[in-house]
Amino acid sequence: MHFGIIRERKNPPDRRVVLSPQACQKVVENHKDAQITVEPSPIRVFSDEEYKNAGIPVASKMASCDVLLGVKEVPKDALIPNKKYFFFSHTIKEQPYNRELLRAILDKKIELYDHEVITNKKGIRLVAFGRYAGIVGAYNGFRAYGLKSKLFQLTRATELTDKEALIRELAALQLPNIKILLTGKGRVGNGAKEMLDGMGLKEVGVAAYLNDTFEEAVYCQIDVDEYNLRKDGTKGNMQDFFDHPEEYKSNFFRFAKVTDFYIAGHFYGSGAPYLFTREDAKQPDFKIKVVADISCDVDGPVASTLRASTIAEPLYGYHPGREAEVDYQDPEAIAVMAVDNLPAELPRDSSQGFGQAFVDHVIPAFFNGDADGILARARMTQNGKLTPLYAYLQDYVDGKE
Repeated sequence: MHFGIIRERKNPPDRRVVLSPQACQKVVENHKDAQITVEPSPIRVFSDEEYKNAGIPVASKMASCDVLLGVKEVPKDALIPNKKYFFFSHTIKEQPYNRELLRAILDKKIELYDHEVITNKKGIRLVAFGRYAGIVGAYNGFRAYGLKSKLFQLTRATELTDKEALIRELAALQLPNIKILLTGKGRVGNGAKEMLDGMGLKEVGVAAYLNDTFEEAVYCQIDVDEYNLRKDGTKGNMQDFFDHPEEYKSNFFRFAKVTDFYIAGHFYGSGAPYLFTREDAKQPDFKIKVVADISCDVDGPVASTLRASTIAEPLYGYHPGREAEVDYQDPEAIAVMAVDNLPAELPRDSSQGFGQAFVDHVIPAFFNGDADGILARARMTQNGKLTPLYAYLQDYVDGKE
């Protein structure tokens, strides 16, 4: 099996990679029939020289490879027919802007495997950048807080080398006695928590967070069962919420009344109640002034997220009264950080973490007959057709949806 590490061609450029030089070494050491060739790239976070020094060939020979590994969408004209490709296609939710890409993949009889649907038998994702979205998102949130409050100016994450460098910047801050709320306890939420703990912030429980006053900055991490209630007044639970989200209503506003800075690291499922609405944000006792929306569901459960922001321009303001975007320094504005490709700001660390998971879970499937069905579940297209698991995309491909 000959794997190719393709050059990222989407704009804006993404410096991440599926397999670092060290990850490539592990693949060829653990699987005697594995070969890897790396396509030259001037932007990749690991240089061509680093791969060569690790004993991995660097050459423009992707056509000779069996499986091509990338991060972001591959432009249509760069797709090589009849190959197996792994990348984030951003088509599984029928995103209109990638319809033509999926059509091209089918026309060229490409076997597409989307990183987003590489799961175990229980449907849990096996490879993801979520932890690093949380890490960078929390850092960017504090940067937004400093700029909004005019208390401090943090270096941009892209100018720092790794997670430890981000934590050093945060640990040096002198914060007022603000209350920081973090939603989510998955990869994203716990990645953000790593930063809060790393900078030495005190974590408090829900009751203390809602009712007590502190002389230092504190944070509280909550999950869906703490910001949602069953509509019928009976006691719910996590599984019931996931099975019947329409039976629940938001209980988030009690947190909004005491929170200065909110980090959204939760997963939002279809049919679930919004955390806070535009009407909630208009209430005089709504206190949140800075939102780091790592989850970045546009015009969704976090009302202030009107659009995704960019690494180059990460902040904008949301004016609750006007329900419109304004300068984030407007006194009445909520400052919003909603960058949707946060791990790209920490490309070396995030690539290493992603690659380790890929080596552990995906590569073995090519050599053990896909014993756990990992490849079968992630295979979206084959022989010019959608596979049965993804047949629901046919109307999307045909432009009928």
